[in-house]
Amino acid sequence: LASECHDLVWEAEMSNAGRDEPYSSEMLDETQLRYVLEELRFTQDLPSDVLKQLADEVRLVRITKGAMVFREGSPCETLYLIVNGHFVLSMNVPGRGSVPILTVGKGQMFGWSSLLRGGKMTTNAVATEDATCLTAHGAKLAELCEANHTFGYHMMRRMAAAISDRLLAT
Repeated sequence: LASECHDLVWEAEMSNAGRDEPYSSEMLDETQLRYVLEELRFTQDLPSDVLKQLADEVRLVRITKGAMVFREGSPCETLYLIVNGHFVLSMNVPGRGSVPILTVGKGQMFGWSSLLRGGKMTTNAVATEDATCLTAHGAKLAELCEANHTFGYHMMRRMAAAISDRLLAT
């Protein structure tokens, strides 16, 4: 399964090879997206019905090295699940500028503020290498969490664990 996941991501990346824009997306079918999701630490061991709902909401995005994914204080709309690559999260500190606080990588998520609807990004996020992420619209995920309590329970439990890990790391 791991090699299938890698092959799917590689195919998506190769279809976007040679493009200059910092972001490009690739459509994978639901089965392919489920394979990718099953391999990520954040979504590992989710019940099948929750994985299916999440697979319906995500798309595969390739982000080039050095791309600013978002800036601290900007509106937050997208949740990112990292398939491969790394991102540095930094905060603007008066008198010191942008201070790195954490690097996140494969299987982790960032952009959790997007689930709060109307919130602002709490950090800057920059790709430190070419990366691939699954992205989802935060407001849509929040709607699903409210409409389907099983989905909401599993998503928020994982969010809480990820935020707790983040607090401990900083």
